[in-house]
Amino acid sequence: MHKLLITGAAGGLGRMLRENLAGIYPELRLSDIAPLDPAGEGEETVTCDLGDYDAVMDLVSGCDGIVHLGGISMENSFEAILNANLRGTYHIFEAARRHGRPRILFASSNHTIGFHERTERLDGESPYRPDSLYGLSKCYGELVARYYYDKFGVESLSVRIGSCFPEPRDRRMLATWLSGNDFCRMIEVAFAAPKLGCTMLYGASANKEQWWDNGHAAFLGWTPEETAEVYRDRVEAATPTPDPNDPAVIFQGGAFAAAGHFEDE
Repeated sequence: MHKLLITGAAGGLGRMLRENLAGIYPELRLSDIAPLDPAGEGEETVTCDLGDYDAVMDLVSGCDGIVHLGGISMENSFEAILNANLRGTYHIFEAARRHGRPRILFASSNHTIGFHERTERLDGESPYRPDSLYGLSKCYGELVARYYYDKFGVESLSVRIGSCFPEPRDRRMLATWLSGNDFCRMIEVAFAAPKLGCTMLYGASANKEQWWDNGHAAFLGWTPEETAEVYRDRVEAATPTPDPNDPAVIFQGGAFAAAGHFEDE
């Protein structure tokens, strides 16, 4: 891999990857609709609306791999989510098909399965149970990935990211936390694997609380090395003991599952 495209590079995850992947891949093409910091050595910045078909075609041209983070990353109205999360994801996969079929790491979300209860341990066969319009858009993205692999051979890894922050922020994240270092190692594994196919990974570090089983993707050889457990005492001291009858505690999607329909607000 020579040139890696990162969409959504102005966001928190994008900025982290920009820093951590510098030097691992000779060239980073960084894209967002939001302002980006000036390009450094080995970087190229491109302002792009993912809903613009022609712009995305130009964006993907010449890239050897794509980390697709771009889109709305929280619950919102359907109209707000439609452009970047649905139309934009389709454009990325279609552009990959038309430009040499580079592999794609698609930033999916745990909110695709947020209405499963925390007492369930999920694996690669667990059904979708989206907890929000945002989660629904990520189910769509995973199905786009499946279609483009089955029909055109575009390989991809859909990562159902739990909570990728420098540190876990609440008790739920003691189970869902994905460290930046573990995420970067996952990216390296995805683009180096002899065969990727169309694979899904649950994106969580080696936390003591485990809701998700990645046995179906063990062939990739990604093993998380960090754990939220080192933050447990601090998190529990800073947050109240949760009500076990709260839907945000019952369901894996947390507050997303407990919230009402966004369009009614």
